[in-house]
Amino acid sequence: MASAREPGSVTTAMLRRPRDGTRPRNRPSSTRPARRRATRFGGVATRKADETRAGVPLTNLDQALFEGAGATKRDLVDYLDGVADRILPVLRDRPLSVIRAHRDQAPFMQKNVPKYAPSFVKTVTVWAETSKRDVAYALCDDRPTLLWFANQRAVEYHPTLVRATDLGHATHLVLDLDPPEGGDGFAMAVGTAHLVRAALADAGLEGAVKLSGAKGVHIYVPVADDVSMADAVAATRAIAERAAASDPSLATTAFVKDDRGGRVFVDATRVGGATVVAAYSPRARPGTPVSYPVSWDELDHMTPGEVTIHNALDRLGDRDPWADSMPAPQSLPADLVEEGSAIPGGRVQAMHEGKRRARARRAAEAPDGDPAPGS
Repeated sequence: MASAREPGSVTTAMLRRPRDGTRPRNRPSSTRPARRRATRFGGVATRKADETRAGVPLTNLDQALFEGAGATKRDLVDYLDGVADRILPVLRDRPLSVIRAHRDQAPFMQKNVPKYAPSFVKTVTVWAETSKRDVAYALCDDRPTLLWFANQRAVEYHPTLVRATDLGHATHLVLDLDPPEGGDGFAMAVGTAHLVRAALADAGLEGAVKLSGAKGVHIYVPVADDVSMADAVAATRAIAERAAASDPSLATTAFVKDDRGGRVFVDATRVGGATVVAAYSPRARPGTPVSYPVSWDELDHMTPGEVTIHNALDRLGDRDPWADSMPAPQSLPADLVEEGSAIPGGRVQAMHEGKRRARARRAAEAPDGDPAPGS
């Protein structure tokens, strides 16, 4: 591959002699206006930087971020730079997926680090069982990496619940509360969050809460280093089931959307290598809201979309409410783990339910007296 050269440098190709062997003559200068010279960063040509921060060239800062964002790329860069000291501890040493928003394109998720990424972007290779391939994830450990991602129009930041140094240990249990569309969905999610908090308290556990930045609520429960992945999975399921059972008219653990009956889905599947949008991450949604940490007392008074990249820094001031509200890592009660170990995962339940419904449908469609295929 050809090596990069400094802007304005001369290569031997430029000094190639004419075929008659004479020295090349100076060509008359063009009357056309000079094109904006491209620079190189991360192995690819980029437009001339509008500005540079921490050695990272930033380009096209005054372009709209995405349709409906109500923000420019500069707004994104300024927000992430302003919150860097608080979001970086959340991202550090965790395989990262991002959602990028290119102009005139729908936002898309990126997991593999592009080959043109600069050398300071650390990576870790993880086997993806679903796609049966190695994925080179970024580790967003420092300000230059965060700014580089911002310049790549990476709006959302989704780290795993495991660290690159210990892929077999989940550092948190996460309950993702997903309300139904329309109506008082967010208020229902808040009510369900209090059910989860009560279920945690009954088990001797505590959690921190944040707005998802969309329409839901996330609850994080930090766990001790000696908690196995299997126990973390089991405990998450048990907490979800206990919370939903405490008010089945409000909450459910039904994985199949059609089975939820207008209730809040207590999602217990965000475990292990799964990703969850980080605290302080913007969202690629109208108005560019932020997944914002709140206290349990504040939660009842919040509205979805209230905190955006335009007002989050003013609300924060010098505070770091996510770090301040996060309990110390906790051990898991044996009875909680035992209970959860007997609960099949949501996807497994959905698979079995799908098969059951398919058998019932075939039976209903079969002629009278004829056994349904597969029965």
